[in-house]
Amino acid sequence: MDMHTVVVGTSGVTASDVLAVARAGARIELSEEALAALAQARGVVDALAAKPDPVYGVSTGFGALATRHISQELRTQLQRNIVRSHAAGMGPRVEREVVRALMFLRLKTVCSGHTGVRPEVARTMADILNAGITPVVHEYGSLGCSGDLAPLSHCALTLMGEGEAEGPDGTVRPAAELLAEHGIAPVELREKEGLALLNGTDGMLGMLIMALADLETLYTSADVTAALSLEALLGTDKVLAPELHAIRPHPGQGASAANMLAVLKGSGLTGHHQDDAPRVQDAYSVRCAPQVAGAGRDTLAHARLVAERELASAVDNPVVLPAEGRVESNGNFHGAPVAYVLDFLAIAVADLASIAERRTDRLLDKNRSHGLPPFLADDPGVDSGLMIAQYTQAALVSEMKRLAVPASADSIPSSAMQEDHVSMGWSAARKLRTAVDNLTRVLAIELYAAARAVELREGLTPAPATRAAITALREAGVGGPGPDRFLAPDLAAADGFVRTGRLVSAVEGVTGPLA
Repeated sequence: MDMHTVVVGTSGVTASDVLAVARAGARIELSEEALAALAQARGVVDALAAKPDPVYGVSTGFGALATRHISQELRTQLQRNIVRSHAAGMGPRVEREVVRALMFLRLKTVCSGHTGVRPEVARTMADILNAGITPVVHEYGSLGCSGDLAPLSHCALTLMGEGEAEGPDGTVRPAAELLAEHGIAPVELREKEGLALLNGTDGMLGMLIMALADLETLYTSADVTAALSLEALLGTDKVLAPELHAIRPHPGQGASAANMLAVLKGSGLTGHHQDDAPRVQDAYSVRCAPQVAGAGRDTLAHARLVAERELASAVDNPVVLPAEGRVESNGNFHGAPVAYVLDFLAIAVADLASIAERRTDRLLDKNRSHGLPPFLADDPGVDSGLMIAQYTQAALVSEMKRLAVPASADSIPSSAMQEDHVSMGWSAARKLRTAVDNLTRVLAIELYAAARAVELREGLTPAPATRAAITALREAGVGGPGPDRFLAPDLAAADGFVRTGRLVSAVEGVTGPLA
């Protein structure tokens, strides 16, 4: 595990902190400030618990059952029961990085001093993460309102020493055994604590933060693959001139155009070899690449702003206001702000994949590729070339279009109509993860086709940056032009090349940092 340490205080955490804990196994420490805030807020809850007046989450039932007053002797059972009953997820296990992000973000809110959870509960949450113990969380169970209830409940169940979890070795075992092996005592939850561990947008936020990190690399990769395709199609780079993008000043558009121009600098293919069929303009999928990718970049910027606001938030219901000595019900657990941008990103990602697929198809069509062989085949007719690679790309894009249908436009009332409008933000996050995976594969196929097409332009010299990309791709084990061969291993290697950021690194070795 990475020995980098993340300190959790009262003012929230950064996206980098989330990524470090979720993906790199960073250790967690609680600041003295956070421990003091936890103790202060707990004092408010204890004082209210001692009074006869009903307080939601402290001395009442939950959801539509909030009208029942719970006597003091039943309150420990109440908190234990909410965790057990709400741990009702079904379906495949959620990825380890998602669960770690979920737990860490809940710990972040707990440490804000607005939840009323005891310091020892927060310490145990940190201990479980530091031990590499990952609760088993299932795909289905969250409606994205009242928080990611079922996923968070499965995490709280591990805190209690119940249910199943994955150990540091990847083996799923009873949580009680794993806690005992690491010297962690299970927590007995007290007033409000069970509810406070379940009531947040942490799952959808964690997945948003990881998607933003992945898409930052993929949008730069898309600028590179678009530049390669433009070059392979003997297109013109004049449309990338800064003065053209300055008169439509969307920041993302300007950044994408600048990236493409940097990648194509020094190319011997762009715009000089159109004698066979002179072109005044390239097709939209080539000419409008910066406009489409740029709009997606601006969507990322908006989503990042929402994520940053959410990272600075304390999402719980009821919430403790220590300065006023109050516990108040609220609706801050509603996932709409996060759900909307998750859906927005799925739309942008689907369109970026769609334009990349159109460029690939153009590379393979002898009627539109300006002199390239049909399907980039070695001996067309005997060889099929990349015909079916484009089929695979088209299938991926088609699925992405289905995934672009917004989850947040749907709402299924729950809890006997007490919770009568929900965000479906968890579902939006789950489908975005699939879309991001698919985008990586789509760009890998465009890269594979464009690299082969550039190499087939014999006698013409590609740009130094695109040449570096193709060289690195071949060194990664991805084969070049030639007779038909088993294609799936090549495509898988190209996928890994894009996914790990090696495409961007290879190009930046020539261009310097890209946007």
